[in-house]
Amino acid sequence: MLNLRYMKRQLQTGYIALGLVSVLWGTTYIAARIGTQHIPGFFMAGLRQFTAGFIMVSFFLLRGYKIPGIQSLKSISIQGILLLCMANGMLTWSVEYISGGLAAIIAALVPILITVFSIWLLKSARFTWLMVVGLLVGFAGVMVIFYDYIHQFTNSSFAFGVGLAVVSTICWAFGSVYSSREKLPVDILFNVGLQMLIAGVVMLVISFLSGRYVNPVHAGLASGFALLYLVVFGSLIAYSAYVFAISKLPPALVSIYAYINPIVAVALGWSLLNERMNSNMLLGMAITLGGVFVVNREFRKQRG
Repeated sequence: MLNLRYMKRQLQTGYIALGLVSVLWGTTYIAARIGTQHIPGFFMAGLRQFTAGFIMVSFFLLRGYKIPGIQSLKSISIQGILLLCMANGMLTWSVEYISGGLAAIIAALVPILITVFSIWLLKSARFTWLMVVGLLVGFAGVMVIFYDYIHQFTNSSFAFGVGLAVVSTICWAFGSVYSSREKLPVDILFNVGLQMLIAGVVMLVISFLSGRYVNPVHAGLASGFALLYLVVFGSLIAYSAYVFAISKLPPALVSIYAYINPIVAVALGWSLLNERMNSNMLLGMAITLGGVFVVNREFRKQRG
């Protein structure tokens, strides 16, 4: 009976963690949009990951954990560079040029791309006609959204921002599939902290070498609070909650965050930053998420 109560409590905590991830990761697009008004996006992502990583790694080292061996560190570094440096770094950079809501909708294609990379690299499933339909529907939804933005593609900054968001989404999907193949003898949260720390160092070095950095003290209160929010709620709380949720709940259930994040981002962007939200955008978002749902459902069915 005691064990049953414990399992029920863990399950309930898993649902709470999933709720936190679904909402908090949606809000980070808006926080990043606010922060990048006065801090270069890639540099801000570096500060975010370095700070969060330093805190997490310090916590584990103080508890007696040892730095992993060279081979493990190599794998952790690759994961960190793919997921946090290239994916999160470029996505944060993209919101210098495009709205947080638009970046979130592009990122909502991650489950579709994870399916494609899993079939291609892991041979863990095969394409079905419903999966192909879902892929086409998902990308059609994005095209519906971009119908309102066609004239903006003549603006090189806007086109660059969209390109960054697309490449970021591809990197996150590829990095997620790569990470799933790497089973390391390292505590998962310690692993995450090391990924953040390494990716943060890489991004900060690139920012300093390229000259795209500022003194955060002179960035203004709004950008400072946005950065603090990203460190605490986006990295330390939300990422930890995600790791906990994925360990307690079925992966198919946890993937629901991918459908809620863009809704939260678009709604907050519209209400707080006066970002665009019209019937065309809402229709396109619904079509995109519908396509993502079909692909995800087919993929999960094949994996049992």
